Amino acid sequence: MVALSDSFFLSPEEYLQQEAQSSIKHEYINGQVYAMAGTTDSHNIIALNLASLIRNHLRGTNCRVYFADIKVRLEKPNCFYYPDLFVTCDRRDQETSTYKRFPKLIIEVLSDSTEAFDRGDKFNDYQAIENLQEYVLVNSKHQRVEIFRQNESRMWLYQSYSPINPTIFLQSLDLTINFINLYEDVNVVSPLSQNSLN
Repeated sequence: MVALSDSFFLSPEEYLQQEAQSSIKHEYINGQVYAMAGTTDSHNIIALNLASLIRNHLRGTNCRVYFADIKVRLEKPNCFYYPDLFVTCDRRDQETSTYKRFPKLIIEVLSDSTEAFDRGDKFNDYQAIENLQEYVLVNSKHQRVEIFRQNESRMWLYQSYSPINPTIFLQSLDLTINFINLYEDVNVVSPLSQNSLN
């Protein structure tokens, strides 16, 4: 990520004003604005598959799933990010239409240009969200999902999923997702097919 300008500091209010007028999405990190990279068809299909599966599961509840164009605001680290997908069940998030502050689940679909940031500084910033229970990283090149879950002691525990165990459990939503549905219509390498070639 490259800052668009190092010469001035934007307040959160100025960022929101500029972002409302912009045709390009930007993330905001402590006064600096960063243009977002484009995505691939695999990235978009995975995000849409997830959004559909989660939306169907949440019907009739007070929880909402958002993807692509809604920001998450992190007040302590002073950031606005566009997660690939997130879920909030907090009524306070109904007060703002362009950003939310209390997600319980955040999902990022990994790409070459963002993977290091999604795993590192961004995850570190996301941990400032008081309601966040799970942070999910979905690989767009291989059938692999990694989940970081916060336990009662507020420690983050790691679990990795692959088609060897064909279901993914999102504890924060009490939802089980099958790898076949997650990667439907996406050309990715399955660890099972890789092993059969060796």
